[in-house]
Formats: sequence, C-alpha cells, structure tokens
Amino acid sequence: MDIQIKPIVTEKATAYSEKQNCYTFAVSPDANKFQIKDVVEKLYNVRVVKVNTAFYAGKRKQRYTKGGLSAVASRLSRRHT
Repeated sequence: MDIQIKPIVTEKATAYSEKQNCYTFAVSPDANKFQIKDVVEKLYNVRVVKVNTAFYAGKRKQRYTKGGLSAVASRLSRRHT
C-alpha cells in the first residue's frame, strides 16, 4: 500500500513544531498510525516516538459576487413581483 504523505507548512504548524518538537503531515485517510510511523522514519531518518491522528473537514469555499448577497436577494424579490 502506497501512503501519500505531505508536510503541512503553515504559521500554526511551524509554531507548534518549534514549541513542542512535533511535526504535522497530511496523509491518506486510509493509513493507520503504524504505517504513518514507518513512512516518516524511512523518509526522514528519524525515530518517531508518538503518532497522533485527526480527521477534519476542510474549509468551505465561498463565492463572492460583485453585488454580494443583498444584490442576489433583491434580484430574486424583483422576479416574483
């Protein structure tokens, strides 16, 4: 099984790694902790002490229109009159 692993480099993840000496990775959802540990140890030649996993939903994409929501509401109200 090929596990996709990608380091997360954000301001929050960098601060966490500096304070706690922990690193954040995005991995495939079907990977378990043992597989993640093996891949990280092989790729980075380090000894992994502990693996924490979390599932989280991504941010919802918002689409902004030129007029915003009020323009859409006014257009809809004009149609039905």
